[in-house]
Amino acid sequence: MPSSLPRWCIVIPCHNEERAIGGVLAGALRLGVPVCVVDDGSTDATPKIVSRHPGVTLLRHDGQHGKGEALRTGLRAARQSGFEAVLTMDGDGQHQADDVPYLLAAAKRHPGSMVIGARLLDVERQPRARHLANRVADWGISWACARSIADTQSGQRWYPPAVLELADTATDGFAYEAALLIRACREVGVDVISVPIPSRYGPQFRHSHFRPLLDVARITWSTSTHLLGYGRLRESYRLAQERQPLVEHHRPRFAADGARLSASLPGSSG
Repeated sequence: MPSSLPRWCIVIPCHNEERAIGGVLAGALRLGVPVCVVDDGSTDATPKIVSRHPGVTLLRHDGQHGKGEALRTGLRAARQSGFEAVLTMDGDGQHQADDVPYLLAAAKRHPGSMVIGARLLDVERQPRARHLANRVADWGISWACARSIADTQSGQRWYPPAVLELADTATDGFAYEAALLIRACREVGVDVISVPIPSRYGPQFRHSHFRPLLDVARITWSTSTHLLGYGRLRESYRLAQERQPLVEHHRPRFAADGARLSASLPGSSG
């Protein structure tokens, strides 16, 4: 592993992902780094499928506490095990390991930056309502970040050491990722690099756990609270409009294949 990248692992939060989690793990394991799955109270065969993959850490919640708590559990476990950075992927198959080397390349080229796998390719596959919701979220969260960011809702992210230190952020649910992004920009001052990845939607994916009314309300409330707390609303809006998103359109690839880390997370199965 190049010295320019900190010691890292993969964290995958999931809830009832029996249709996709096996394929997600097969791809993630090919990257040759430790993988931690946080099962958020699944009632299907998800935990059993995860347990069949030797070397994968399975952490389980006793009930469904939401994506934010699942991510917080995974990020905390990574820190406690000595990892300095984390790459997150969702368990529904929309994030694939083939895209990870492009995120790693950006992380290597921009040390200390947060990297987002932004769904900027094949955007015609996105359901219209979801596309519009994402664009509205980008507008509001970019305002709170005081910089323009492409695809603030994507869960495929590289969290560098400084952002990993924010793992205990108290926000829950889908708003947790937005809160991490806002705090990373406003309190740590990291850059956010977006790397284009394909938009993957269709009948092969399960129905989203995202609840439009409740989750949009929570994200809006959390974002507004942060924005008001930082103050200087007009300046933040001006900066968000003036600063174009940092996007690496050429998708430079970093070959992580074959790179092995000997450390493992606590509770590793297999």
